[in-house]
Amino acid sequence: MLPYFDPEYENFNQRINPPRVCIDNATCSDCTLVKVDSMNKNGILLEVLQVLSDLDLHIFKAYITSDGGWFMDVFHVVDKQGQKITDDKTIKYIEKALGPESNLLGAKGSNSPGRSVGLHSIGDHTAIELKGPDRTGLLSEIFAVLADLQCNVLAAEVWTHRMRVACVVYVNDVATGGAIDDPGRVSRIETRLRHVLRGYGAGGAGGDDTHANFAVGSATPHHHVDRRLHQLMHADVDVDGGAPAAVVAAGGGGDRPVVTVEHCEEKSYSVVNVKCRDRSKLLFDIVCTLTDMHYVVFHAAVSSEANYGIQELYIRRKDGKTLLKDEAERVIRCLEAAISRRVSEGFTLELCGRDRVGLLSDVTRVLREHGLTVARADVTTAGGQATNVFYVRNPSGQPVDMKTIEGLRGRVGQTVMLSAKSVPATVAKPAPETAGSGGGLARASFFSFGNLFAKLRA
Repeated sequence: MLPYFDPEYENFNQRINPPRVCIDNATCSDCTLVKVDSMNKNGILLEVLQVLSDLDLHIFKAYITSDGGWFMDVFHVVDKQGQKITDDKTIKYIEKALGPESNLLGAKGSNSPGRSVGLHSIGDHTAIELKGPDRTGLLSEIFAVLADLQCNVLAAEVWTHRMRVACVVYVNDVATGGAIDDPGRVSRIETRLRHVLRGYGAGGAGGDDTHANFAVGSATPHHHVDRRLHQLMHADVDVDGGAPAAVVAAGGGGDRPVVTVEHCEEKSYSVVNVKCRDRSKLLFDIVCTLTDMHYVVFHAAVSSEANYGIQELYIRRKDGKTLLKDEAERVIRCLEAAISRRVSEGFTLELCGRDRVGLLSDVTRVLREHGLTVARADVTTAGGQATNVFYVRNPSGQPVDMKTIEGLRGRVGQTVMLSAKSVPATVAKPAPETAGSGGGLARASFFSFGNLFAKLRA
């Protein structure tokens, strides 16, 4: 007779040691400290970063450690305006998402719907994933096809990098307002979209270079959109690992990130060092990429200095071993690509107005007619109101002419409100503390786990 096994045994440690989160606005005068303590679990760091990333909080300093079966993190964060987090709703959300009521230690992972935060309220829908070669006007063609096939776009996220495009689009049926689950209709939509991705006149060639996938309704409730976009574009890194400089420049210029991988003899870690322009979601993009490559981050120190982000991550493979030489080279390529994907230059156009079928098709057609290339797009719909954000640039790499912006305003301003602004190089930072201001941050100092290990060994 087999011994009795309590099915709740696996959750016992979680009940006696639930995750704890502390939102500290007293220690530092210019930022909020988010402290997370919990039992360790594979992927827990990424889940914590997903919560902070979804709230558009900028992490400019962090200390992360997860040895001995315990996970302890401290994040120094500010909002998009560079201010402390004082909104009660935001604080309560973080406490609920990362505290005892969260699912951080659950077997099924995070229940966050992803950065397109309206997904839980848009009702029954069909999710469409697309990936393929990018070209001017492609986004306009995709939305035109969906409008022609009576698909209403509820939300969408679009990334482009190195002449490749990946997007996740959430649609429902115009007539019924429900998900599109008829196999015949789904097949017709997929055929049309694949045709657009391949490019008219391309025939069957390049068919293997495109990807189209459909999921109905609640089939992808736990999908984090940004992570899925990283995954869709990840396979392209090996293909164009030696991409020429012209292609790299077309994918989003600026200073290229500097990534190195070393071996830490003291503790048998592989050490990933990253230095690049600091920006929002930088740490999320790096940890997301490492996690999906099946590496575990045991320690990390993150700092921001003179508009540059400096990150030191101590990682191992899931089997506990350090990286081999060929693995290190691939990690460098993948991290460089992941960091560069979200970098945008040029202008950001935000259009707000009442949603209607074909709105995105009309707007993106106007952008194409004005010779603008969409580098990224974020589309959301709430309460019948559409908010569409497009990161646009001139295909030649030149700054967008203000005359062009005014032309756009004249074309679309009759039905929607349009605001345009230059994309900032970096996220606003709080002013540095003086040496004598108690509890302040010493911005020039950078804690290194390598120094700590050297001291412990001595």
